[in-house]
Amino acid sequence: MIIDRLALILTIIGAANWGSIGLFKFDLVAWLFGGQDAILSRIIYTVVALAGAWCISLLFRDRIAEHSH
Repeated sequence: MIIDRLALILTIIGAANWGSIGLFKFDLVAWLFGGQDAILSRIIYTVVALAGAWCISLLFRDRIAEHSH
C-alpha cells in the first residue's frame, strides 16, 4: 500500500531528525522551517507522529493476514 510506504518514509525522516537532536543537539525540522514553534514545523512534527502511529499497524498486519487464511 502506498500509505504504508509513505508512513515508513516519514517515520524514517522523524527518526533521522531525532538522531540529529540526540547526537548533535540540532533539530533539522526546526532549522528548515523557522523554529520549533513555527506552524510549519508543528505540522511536520504532527504528520510524522501520525505516520509513526500508522506504522504500529504494520507490526500486526502479517499476523492478521496469516490467521485469516
